Amino acid sequence: MKALICDSFGGIDALRLGHLPEPELAPGTALITVEAATVGFADTLMVAGQYQFRPETPFAPGFEIAGTIEALMGLDDYSVGDRVAAFMWAGGMAEKALATSANMIRLPDGIPAEIGATLTGGYGTAYHALVDRARLQADETLLVLGAAGGVGIPAVQLGKALGASVIGAVSSDEKEQAVRRAGADAVIRYDRTPLRDGIKTITGGGVDVVFDAVGGEMTEQALRSTNWRGRLLIVGFASGSIPELPVNLSLVKGNSIVGVFWGRFTTEEPERSQANNQKIIEMVERGDLTPEIQATFDLEHARDALQWVADRKVIGRVIVKP
Repeated sequence: MKALICDSFGGIDALRLGHLPEPELAPGTALITVEAATVGFADTLMVAGQYQFRPETPFAPGFEIAGTIEALMGLDDYSVGDRVAAFMWAGGMAEKALATSANMIRLPDGIPAEIGATLTGGYGTAYHALVDRARLQADETLLVLGAAGGVGIPAVQLGKALGASVIGAVSSDEKEQAVRRAGADAVIRYDRTPLRDGIKTITGGGVDVVFDAVGGEMTEQALRSTNWRGRLLIVGFASGSIPELPVNLSLVKGNSIVGVFWGRFTTEEPERSQANNQKIIEMVERGDLTPEIQATFDLEHARDALQWVADRKVIGRVIVKP
């Protein structure tokens, strides 16, 4: 099968288009004809050997897909021909991919594959962060750092759907427009205004929950701007810098620093993960969540798609179609 291939962990430039053997079915898995794969920041880390683990090479990157089941083994709840969205640790940017039942969700006919491919990782991460980890309440204020990104826009939309007041932090006019379309009540332009100044101007004080997929110097500034019993959600480090935090701040402010590792959550708590996925599907069908897709690439140009994400040009999600 045709695939984008990582032979070594040499980064995006070392990727090539070629052929890999089709994945072999195992009990509890489905072979899926991939119709759309989402490109995320984690993919850029994976191919550079900087992610939490390394798949055996050669492999195709790609965590999130949507497509149609071609074959299955030991899955009573699915049938050949079912449309599904799925998550896997690698293998998505190929003509076919293998997924387990725990990481698969049936797609209604009204949800296109391009949209379906964004729902497991991006919206799954945001839902797990805000609902399971932060327990965001309707009367609280949520700050989303990197609010125009692949998990940022889902966090903004989910925050609004949960009834919170949402502040998005971005760095350009185009990103500001996207975050306002997503429903943000206010926007901080940290290319113009120090983050803490922006928070104080908007709230008169601080925020209750911070969704941080950026890291770097913004993390400590956000932590210092949380209210009593505030929660700082550590989602990722798109800035490329892992912050070192003065933990005495958590003592004096009575706040919490909360880790969010959605991928491991799907393994540790598969039933809850599936329940979250179903709720996300229902919210999309109701129109509460509207994924934003900025660009679509064919498989021949998938390397360009990864570079687009690595260069932080992305607004919403980028899709590869094999």
